[in-house]
Amino acid sequence: MLWDGDNWQEILSGLKKHKLRTFLTAFGVFWGIFMLVLLIGIGNGVQTGVMRQFEDLAVNTIYVWSDRTSIPYKGLKAGRWFPLTNEDTEALKATFPEIQNLSPQLNLWGDYTVDRKDKSGSFRVSGAGPEFLKIRATRIQAGRAFNLLDMERNRKVAVIGTRVREVLFGSAEDPVGQYIKIKGVFFQVVGLLGERAVGGSREDAETIAIPFTTMQHTFNMNNQVHFWVMNITTDRPLTEVESRIKTFLALRHSASPQDPRAIGSWNNAREFNSLRGLFRGVDAFLWIVGIGTIIAGIVGVSNIMLIIVKERTREFGIRMAVGATPASIIAMIIQESVLITSVSGYLGMVAGVGVIELVSRLMSTFKMQNQYFSNPYVDIRIAVIATILLVLSGTAAGFFPALRASGIKPIEALKEE
Repeated sequence: MLWDGDNWQEILSGLKKHKLRTFLTAFGVFWGIFMLVLLIGIGNGVQTGVMRQFEDLAVNTIYVWSDRTSIPYKGLKAGRWFPLTNEDTEALKATFPEIQNLSPQLNLWGDYTVDRKDKSGSFRVSGAGPEFLKIRATRIQAGRAFNLLDMERNRKVAVIGTRVREVLFGSAEDPVGQYIKIKGVFFQVVGLLGERAVGGSREDAETIAIPFTTMQHTFNMNNQVHFWVMNITTDRPLTEVESRIKTFLALRHSASPQDPRAIGSWNNAREFNSLRGLFRGVDAFLWIVGIGTIIAGIVGVSNIMLIIVKERTREFGIRMAVGATPASIIAMIIQESVLITSVSGYLGMVAGVGVIELVSRLMSTFKMQNQYFSNPYVDIRIAVIATILLVLSGTAAGFFPALRASGIKPIEALKEE
């Protein structure tokens, strides 16, 4: 019965006879699967764009700094600020074996420009340890990074970002080996930071990094640390290690371990997991919206099948009077429902995937990725599964009208106007 050519010819003839109704019914299903695929692709694009901001930092990264106290402790008043020192750096390395890489950091504050011959610009100048490049997984595009020997000898060397090179040297001139002037002090450029498509590219491009010890000695920041950035390697939760480090530093500087403001921190894993949880919620919302749209299309198919059953009541009565079985009537209605949902659902899936692929290709070709949206995609397996579920739903949508048609009594059907 499934492959009965005459039966399929009747179905196609009926669909052609009511072209507008067939089109509107099919379009409802097409639009439902199209929107579901489109929403999934857009959601993946947003998730990719935001998550790629974490590529320049390992998930097990912690930033730690000092702030003003908010709780009196050991006779000391609240509102006290205490500086971090080189001794704190050594104490952290000695006390916490979980710290894989540790880089003390300094920022050069105030109004100043970076000069090179007749060109100048305003850029962020940071003092860092060589471990910082490992922690951020920042590659060197040309030249080299500064190393421990540079730190020990307080060498005036610098690694610059691509934007710094563009402003001070232009795109044609090789900056490696050349000199720039920071607050009147000459530094030799030894390396060029690599560009990132997203996630920190602007920060890297506008950065000048110099050895931490050189920053201390050159700009009168002796024995100062503004903050640390570190990688943690442990099986224990990162938040536990973070809490222990903060307590350790608070006690070293006579601050209350319960003071929430004395030691500040930023846990990359916590932010990463928060975003993952957020996107799980977004994915669930998009699926609810998409499935709701599909259900609306399926309801439309079911309603149309009921109308078709009503219109063909006499026909079904005659068929049953001459020997047609209820199963054959059910099969005819279900086949028509499945035909509409499967064809329109397949076209909707193809159209949705095609649009997402086109957008992804255009963004890649014209380098349009940014930190909020990048490389949208759709898992083809999910799209196929959604389409299969749609066809099964179409079968269910046609079943109840078909069941009603199979229960028609021939005598009553022949009396139907």
